[in-house]
Amino acid sequence: MAIELYHEVHGSSGADSTPLLLIHGGGSTIETNWGALLPLLAKTRQVIAVELQGHGRTPSTDRLPTFEHSADDVAALLRKLDLGPVDLLGFSNGGNVALRLSMRHPTLVRRQVIASAFFRREGMVDGFWEGMMAGSIADMPQVYLDADAALNPDPAHQQQLFDLDSGQMKRFEDWPESDLTAVGTPTLILAGDRDVVRNSHTVELASLIPDVRLLIVPGFHGSFLGEVLAAGGDLTAMNLTLPSILRFLDQ
Repeated sequence: MAIELYHEVHGSSGADSTPLLLIHGGGSTIETNWGALLPLLAKTRQVIAVELQGHGRTPSTDRLPTFEHSADDVAALLRKLDLGPVDLLGFSNGGNVALRLSMRHPTLVRRQVIASAFFRREGMVDGFWEGMMAGSIADMPQVYLDADAALNPDPAHQQQLFDLDSGQMKRFEDWPESDLTAVGTPTLILAGDRDVVRNSHTVELASLIPDVRLLIVPGFHGSFLGEVLAAGGDLTAMNLTLPSILRFLDQ
């Protein structure tokens, strides 16, 4: 059963633009992931930003979180709003969700920007999985904990958020290449040259999707989107990347 997702609508729709759906990364809220970028996107199109299961203002349930479940949650929201096809911009875990959305519900997606996503465990940089397996809430960036606490004052919610995201990653199983070669949605694969996903893996991901463009930009995991932790208030990389994103979406 789909979870009802908290969402916000910014900007206005027009005959010459397609609504754009934003899907955040792990541990994030709309504000921490998209606070800098969203106002710029909303100048020229309607933007819908969601918060996934257990994140921000969307409650969690006993259902195990997976990228597939989250994709179905987003699809249910789009159908409820009577939107589609939309454009997608998904970052990190949200990029994996966006890919699964276009695979499972292709009629709901027109074009997609997939940022810092992966499809095999070996695609992550050295030490990533060791840190994930040994990690605790003490390793969760304070900016994410503070953002969640502002919306959910009960400290148990921050632990729940950490357990949800780390558990989802620990259970991740490699996707078959056939899932990617079957993607029919025009796709822009985007990553930073110092991302947590290996550049070689990003190139391989792009090589498997039939209608694809690839952009690797100078930056860290999310700095090129203005993500609060990675950018640290420096929006130089975001301002350089935004024109390429808009150019792709406007096609």
